Amino acid sequence: MAEPEPVRTEFIVDRMLGTLCRYLRFLGYDTESASSLREGNTREDTLLLKTAERTGRILLTRDRELACRGGSRAILVTGETVLDQLRDLIDRGLISTELRLDRCSLCNQPLRPAREREIAEATYAPKTRKGMKFFWCRRCRKLYWLGSHGQSLEKRIKEGL
Repeated sequence: MAEPEPVRTEFIVDRMLGTLCRYLRFLGYDTESASSLREGNTREDTLLLKTAERTGRILLTRDRELACRGGSRAILVTGETVLDQLRDLIDRGLISTELRLDRCSLCNQPLRPAREREIAEATYAPKTRKGMKFFWCRRCRKLYWLGSHGQSLEKRIKEGL
């Protein structure tokens, strides 16, 4: 019998960490974003903290005061580049760098294998598809595949860390 996959850390990020949010999603981490909240809400920090507590997520923030308020549910992200930020999360034992491509980078929904019709209708899909696997986001109606862009992203992550 195969061993169950270990529980993966789930995150929620503040508005200042949009690029980190997308990278975490590419790596397969369930990552909610403050960008889904109404902009200008004066209670946004409190909502982020409550969401982290209610859902068991770790809040990633660039805001020192918010990180202090969050206690063990929050991490102050100090790296200037996304690779520095990822390295910090790796050093803390929170993530690994395997590019999984199983979550939508835009909306965080799990991806499913794409149907042939969805691939054919995506005008941006590569013409040569031999040996490639395609994935589909039901919500965004976006097609994903591990082509040269994904390979470049994977190389950038591996070499940058």
